[in-house]
Amino acid sequence: VIKGLQAALQRVAAVDSTVLLTGESGTGKELAALALHRHSSHANGPFVPLNCARVSPDALEVELFGHAGAGAERRDGLFVYAQGGTLFLDDLADLPLPLQATLLRVLDTRRIRPVGGEQEIPVDLRIVAASNRPLRREVDAGRFRDDLYWRLQVVEITLPPLRAHKEDIPDLVNHFLA
Repeated sequence: VIKGLQAALQRVAAVDSTVLLTGESGTGKELAALALHRHSSHANGPFVPLNCARVSPDALEVELFGHAGAGAERRDGLFVYAQGGTLFLDDLADLPLPLQATLLRVLDTRRIRPVGGEQEIPVDLRIVAASNRPLRREVDAGRFRDDLYWRLQVVEITLPPLRAHKEDIPDLVNHFLA
């Protein structure tokens, strides 16, 4: 299964589209996102991870889009830092609904507007998103936007838990021992 997953990740990496990684916590979604990045046309750019659940909803907008203030208030967001590379949005189900609408617009226009700013900034990057909760269920419960779900899951890869591929345990043990 792991070898099959590696081949699938390499195939998907060659396609410049948004990818949604799903699976339980601990299934290696960030490692899969990093593998997608390393085998993609964005490999020479930065890999910028963000766990959406670990940033307060109030700070998340500035974290992503930056702040257009003057002097010390001015700050670039992760979209700017990830230019030419990959922005990995982990625990996306925790993204507040208003920010989901903003993210949808960014996916559609490939432009961001820093908080407090008037000018839009073009962005060239790949977005890989991940969730340990089924987003379809979050959509049905009204906690996640349906249009954003469909825009993100252009390619969806589900990462199985280790208990579903026990035959790979010896290979994993050898890998970690080496």
